[in-house]
Amino acid sequence: MTITIDTIVFDLGKVLLDWDPRYFYRRFFPGDEAALEQFIAEAITHDWVLGMDRGQPVADAVGRHAAALPQHAELIRRWPQGWPQMLRGELADSVAILDALERAGYPLYALTNFSTETWPVAVARCPVLQRFRHVVISGEIGLVKPDAAIYDYTIERCALQPARTLFIDDLAANVEAARAAGLQAVQFTGAPALRHDLAALGVRLA
Repeated sequence: MTITIDTIVFDLGKVLLDWDPRYFYRRFFPGDEAALEQFIAEAITHDWVLGMDRGQPVADAVGRHAAALPQHAELIRRWPQGWPQMLRGELADSVAILDALERAGYPLYALTNFSTETWPVAVARCPVLQRFRHVVISGEIGLVKPDAAIYDYTIERCALQPARTLFIDDLAANVEAARAAGLQAVQFTGAPALRHDLAALGVRLA
């Protein structure tokens, strides 16, 4: 039996928002992409960023991380001042899909791993963030994707019917965790692929 999807939940970073630490840190590695990538791999780790997304104060996270990685300490300490430059704005092709979903009448929500300290910067720069009925922000509740508890919280807080709700995220682990929570879910790899996935699931775009 085909299940009708009637609600959409978006991830934000790299789905609707064009965010990448490289946008800021590239200036410190002129003409040397290999060195930049090595720095990103060693210093701007997923787990470190996730700590801030979980609610760790940025100053504390930066201080501890710089002390643990003295070879990268100077650049790690630039994280707070550089964060606004890591956010270029909205991804227009993805926002166009959100526009079409909104016109078609789908309730729209967001579930994002985001520090509460950087969230106001994103809100001020990206009008799309005002378009959701509710945004679940990890830093506000001390939970992050792909923890099962954040999906349970979102389902309850937004009064979702999981089997009729589609979750869109760029990370495979977050997609799999959403499915384990009972949500429909697809991995975002670009706007054209998302349009194809939505059509395959019977989601209409106005």
